[in-house]
Amino acid sequence: MSNPFTSLALALALALPLSATPDRAPRAPQRPVNLNTATVTELMQLPRIGQKTAERILAFRKQHGGFQRQEELMNVKGIGEKSYAKLKPFLALSPTPRPAAVKK
Repeated sequence: MSNPFTSLALALALALPLSATPDRAPRAPQRPVNLNTATVTELMQLPRIGQKTAERILAFRKQHGGFQRQEELMNVKGIGEKSYAKLKPFLALSPTPRPAAVKK
């Protein structure tokens, strides 16, 4: 029969890494992230958004001249309805900046 202290030590050793993993905690920004002005770093503060997805969001924004509606985020590869639903409380949207008109 095994020593109860050995079993306890083994159980604690296996459980400790599970409780000491802050990387698994969901991230949440301090304030809403504006889809039309956010940087890659700011977008990465959103839950489940890594560097690649943040870069895709910026590429979409550049290609389409900004976001008109928050729902357009679902047009970015890697963001579907479920992901969007989790992100929605953390999103903001300012009007798309328009180029200044050239005066003649």
